[in-house]
Amino acid sequence: MTKVLVIDDERSILKMLDLYLSSEGYEVLTADNGEKALEIFEKQHPKLVLTDIKMPGMDGIEVLRKIKEMDSQVEVIVITGHGDMDTAINALKYGASDFIAKPLRDEVLMVSLERAKKKVAMSEQLQDYTENLELKAEQYKQELEKAQDEMIKAERLASIGETVASLAHYIKNISTGMGGGMYMVHSGIAKEKPDLIEEGWAMFQRNLERVSDLVLDLLRYARQKKPQLAPYGINEIVSEVVRIFERHAGDHRVKLNKILAPDLPEALVERDGIHRMLAHLVSNAIDACIYDADTSKKWEVTLMTRMEKTADSGKTTLIEVTDNGCGMTDEIKAHLFERFFTTKAGHGIGLGLLVAQKIIREHDGRISIKSEAGKGTTVSVHLPV
Repeated sequence: MTKVLVIDDERSILKMLDLYLSSEGYEVLTADNGEKALEIFEKQHPKLVLTDIKMPGMDGIEVLRKIKEMDSQVEVIVITGHGDMDTAINALKYGASDFIAKPLRDEVLMVSLERAKKKVAMSEQLQDYTENLELKAEQYKQELEKAQDEMIKAERLASIGETVASLAHYIKNISTGMGGGMYMVHSGIAKEKPDLIEEGWAMFQRNLERVSDLVLDLLRYARQKKPQLAPYGINEIVSEVVRIFERHAGDHRVKLNKILAPDLPEALVERDGIHRMLAHLVSNAIDACIYDADTSKKWEVTLMTRMEKTADSGKTTLIEVTDNGCGMTDEIKAHLFERFFTTKAGHGIGLGLLVAQKIIREHDGRISIKSEAGKGTTVSVHLPV
């Protein structure tokens, strides 16, 4: 049963509201002045408050302000008489959820209370989401700290200072994105705009995925054990990666192509590793198109597979990821495989290509990159058959 605190110095109105709201299923608490109302509020903690504005002693505006100081999530509806519209509007500035005019009409009162109840329910649901997300963030933080320790032990980092600075900057960007999403959700609730709530929640989820990707890359980079190999079709993995990125590429006017060798045999690989390696290469290729200053191009990213003979008459599986995006200068190419080197200005941490290189080396393969500024890039991956 929902608690509602009703405050009015006119006992007849107070009694009428008590009887009516009780008949509508509310648990009604009553007070005939502001001081008494605050005492009841501190003991009972109702989530809904209905208060008259004009009362002797502490008026409704002061009651509203003090209640909001004690609990900002409480929904307060103010009751005003004719001619008090300016005061009622002022109450909204202090956080009142609604105002209704005397004489009170049952249907108007119920609509206002139901709307306030929905806002309380949404606020509580959001609080639950926030607490769960905070728990997940703490878990990711613990995994991140563990991964950092492993990297340091394995001497994969050139310096602790470089690591902390790079991670802190990237995590700060993620945190800013999460904060922006939560602000939009809160604003959507306050303004009763579901579209704004949905957009803010989507922003929050995208940044949570960035945290997850960061943790996975760090764990992959720090991992010491050998990959668990099994026979898989390279073309199947390539096709799955293409399907995953098709929508993202299309959203940025990038055409995603695949040219797969029909006779490509299965290879002994760690499926998840090859999948993650290709995902990094395709993501980089799409970004190269997105960051391209030449907007007159028809951007394309192509994944190609084929068999090639090696110098010792053996065979190798070739996977190429080609884009016609911004390309790279010789200076940038010289730093590609350095720790935490990135050209994405806050949108990347510089581990993606390192992780891809590590996965390829774990499979006894090799990676090579050809790129020309303004024309595009081709990344070639050779895996032994």
